[in-house]
Amino acid sequence: MGELTLFLAGDVMTGRGIDQVLPHPGDPELREELVRDAREYVALAEAVNGPVPRPVAASWPWGDALSVLDRAGPDVRIINVETSVTRAGDFAPGKPVHYRMHPDNVGCLVAARPDVCVLANNHVLDFGRRGLAETLATLDAAGLAHTGAGRDVREAQRPAVAVAGGRRVVVHAVGTESSGVPSGWAATADRGGVAFLADLSESTADVLLDRVQQAAQPGDVTVVSVHAGSNWGYAVRGRYTRFARRLVDGGVDVVHGHSSHHPRPVEVHHGRPILYGCGDLVNDYEGIGGFADYRSELRLLYLVTLDADTHRLTQLRMVPVRARRLRLERVTGPDAAWLHQTVARISRPFGTVVELDPDDSLLASAEVSSP
Repeated sequence: MGELTLFLAGDVMTGRGIDQVLPHPGDPELREELVRDAREYVALAEAVNGPVPRPVAASWPWGDALSVLDRAGPDVRIINVETSVTRAGDFAPGKPVHYRMHPDNVGCLVAARPDVCVLANNHVLDFGRRGLAETLATLDAAGLAHTGAGRDVREAQRPAVAVAGGRRVVVHAVGTESSGVPSGWAATADRGGVAFLADLSESTADVLLDRVQQAAQPGDVTVVSVHAGSNWGYAVRGRYTRFARRLVDGGVDVVHGHSSHHPRPVEVHHGRPILYGCGDLVNDYEGIGGFADYRSELRLLYLVTLDADTHRLTQLRMVPVRARRLRLERVTGPDAAWLHQTVARISRPFGTVVELDPDDSLLASAEVSSP
């Protein structure tokens, strides 16, 4: 039996403080209520965990995650790039937070060797459509495939395709207002923007499924990447659950959810994984106070293994890491146990059993059929 393994990352936010320690820091100006210089986020992280060298290598923010992935050997790597990659200074009005990475730091993304960069999120247009155009051009020049945003609606909705072992993995990406994507960011026939969903209704799922089916070829593995939901909280609203299950019932093999700053429940619906929120992965949040109960410094690397023929889940492995000094470190022991207890507790109502294996990774499987 052949298998196919996907690495699915939550939010990768390489702007602001991360950008400032990379080899080519951009303009540090911010327009936040309390912070006006991105270097302050570096100072906050250093106050908590110690000095960060400058400049760091492009691979620094990924830290131990790179060796974990090298050992796991996923066939396809998919990350949510929640940062505008631009020199533009066109701060999007009405937004309290803006993320910008200098284009010359794109090597930070390249270091993780992503096969697909998802862009349908609430930060890709932080510096306007000029910033989006430069983001797309920078990713193209670096050879990084992307989906979920584009110079017009056709490009934004066009899936990205990765090929592994002769099999296509087709990735569609959409962003929703519930995650903070402004409706005005929606791509149109003559305006760049994101692949936007007005809601998470079952009828909207059917429209998306029609798009998925039009792009599909026999044997494809299909992933739908969804930026949905609030920043904090473990609860998953019923409409999101119905939407995600409708996608699976319509032929989607993996639902890759993100937006929350911490992991949310996982479900196995009819043998297909639904990740309701993969949480943050790379960012500059470690020195920021508030919401301490969620332990957002602890993150997960999601490794989804499917039967290559049936596309049914054979293993869902989640590897714990921690942000420290703007870098990811592998964690075991009490921190891994805390993540295990949390993800197991919040996933239990979805009929999911989460176990802790001997190397302190989390393993999820279906206990009962989803209702």
